Amino acid sequence: MKQFLITAAGVFAGLVIFLVGVPVVLVSMALGAAAPAPIPARTVLELDLRQSLTDQSPRNPLWGLGRNSTSVMSIIETLRRAEGDGRIKGLLVRLPEGGLEPGMADEIRLALAHFRAAGKPVYAHSQGIYPAGIVTTTYMLGRASDQFWMQPGASLQVTGIATEEIFFKRFFDKYGVNPQYEQRYEYKNAVNGYLHSDFTPAHRESTLSWMGSVYASNLAFAAADRKADPTALKAALEAGPHLADDALKLKLIDRIGQVREAEQALLDKAGDGARAVDFDDYADDRKMNAKPVGNAIALIEAEGPIVTGRDQGSNPFTRGSTIYSDDLADAIVRAGKADSVKAIVLRVNSPGGSDTASEQILDAVRFAKSKGKPVVVSMSTYGASGGYWIASEASAIVAQPTTLTGSIGVFGGKFAVGEAASRFGVDLRPVGVGGDYAGAFGLGQPFTPAQRAAFAGWMDRIYGEFVARVAAGRKLSPDRVREIARGRVWTGAQARGLGLVDEVGGFYQAIDKAKQLASLTGDIPIRRMTPTEGAFEALQNMLGVSAQSARTLAAAAWIFGDPRAQGVLDRVAEARLRGQGHGTVLAPMPIR
Repeated sequence: MKQFLITAAGVFAGLVIFLVGVPVVLVSMALGAAAPAPIPARTVLELDLRQSLTDQSPRNPLWGLGRNSTSVMSIIETLRRAEGDGRIKGLLVRLPEGGLEPGMADEIRLALAHFRAAGKPVYAHSQGIYPAGIVTTTYMLGRASDQFWMQPGASLQVTGIATEEIFFKRFFDKYGVNPQYEQRYEYKNAVNGYLHSDFTPAHRESTLSWMGSVYASNLAFAAADRKADPTALKAALEAGPHLADDALKLKLIDRIGQVREAEQALLDKAGDGARAVDFDDYADDRKMNAKPVGNAIALIEAEGPIVTGRDQGSNPFTRGSTIYSDDLADAIVRAGKADSVKAIVLRVNSPGGSDTASEQILDAVRFAKSKGKPVVVSMSTYGASGGYWIASEASAIVAQPTTLTGSIGVFGGKFAVGEAASRFGVDLRPVGVGGDYAGAFGLGQPFTPAQRAAFAGWMDRIYGEFVARVAAGRKLSPDRVREIARGRVWTGAQARGLGLVDEVGGFYQAIDKAKQLASLTGDIPIRRMTPTEGAFEALQNMLGVSAQSARTLAAAAWIFGDPRAQGVLDRVAEARLRGQGHGTVLAPMPIR
């Protein structure tokens, strides 16, 4: 009994410390983190692009604390603010060894050009550029600086753009896997790897087309920013790879030196007493997040695949981005109803998703326009398929020259794996009631002719609706839309000539377009209305517990760094999701 009481007292004391002490420490840490370090009177910012970039800041607030430069939007907003800050004397950019996504690189390049136009120097430093991704984007950013440095002995391997597709058809044929997919139409090649053993003519044509457009755009900007001859630059790069010494002789870079030397050169230029400050330590989104007084332009951001429903609180320790139709549509409707909002800029970075989710978001765009609010879409790397569906009836669309856009098409289907499974002693036996189509998406057998015909008809109707939305929004005839659609991906520069976008440019060009359409003049504040959740409310939704309990769990995992606590959170979250029926979707969700 004595031992029991001692144990109970110990448990009680531990609970008191945990439930009272931990939140106090948590709040103290948060308050301490909220106080920014003073910025020196002469400051050189250091922006590291070697980390993974997203287009938009994480909506999960646990990831949004402190580290802001991981998103393109926060980079360009912070640089715009730094232009008018007399303490900021220059910018040092650390370039990645591989390529950046084209639309993101275009946006950052515009921000660097604007920063330099304000009279503030930009130096870029590279430890080598190697063939990983679209490396011409990284080289383009280096050329957008005042001085392009490279580490001694590093390699410049920017000789072009290449990709490689994996085709599974012969493997599937060997093991009895039967992919059953419908595409609308020949350029909708997302599932070609399952259906063919090599590029189809349309697949090859489309891929080479957008790659060639991106390549030409990157080289054109790289030449223009240094007033160089594009043909000569292209020939010099394609003659590579080059070591740093050779690159310098060919005038492909400006200086050779270690990063500390590039930093010191920029500090010397900034003046006596200048200090380097990490970009993240300077970045501060509070001005954008604060609700402005008077008329404003609403900024609503959307990144990732498009799905129906609401964000039910995915794991707050992860950074995945998804566009939930209820959340995004509600945000657009709220902006449409707000008297102080005079225009809306919808920032889109999405390769597509559900047709019904896309239509719900498009309906919200229509509602906002019916309230007299121009809706301008600003596209980043992707504004394709469902990402283009939600933009199709906007007041205007602004895309980067390399934005992958259009892809007006649809695909869907299933894998019939009955034969493959039977070779391993596994039998799939269908059973059901009702019409023949009820069992169409069983995995055991291919579609029957009647099922395939019904499924194909459904796909035709979805494609027809997509074409109708684009025709109405872009003021094109349906026949013209069908001619340029067929699932083909275009770059922003190509899409401009086809009438699929209105202007080629970045986020701030979209802001200017919104001001023009709303007849706004002067300095109009931007009000961010992107749907988001509070950190602990996200945990509450995920775990099905009170916000206070969620705070305690988060505090334990954060402060003590206990992997067991984080593991429990993950397992509870997974169990809750399974309980809600969130599993693998076997139905033929039409994905664009």
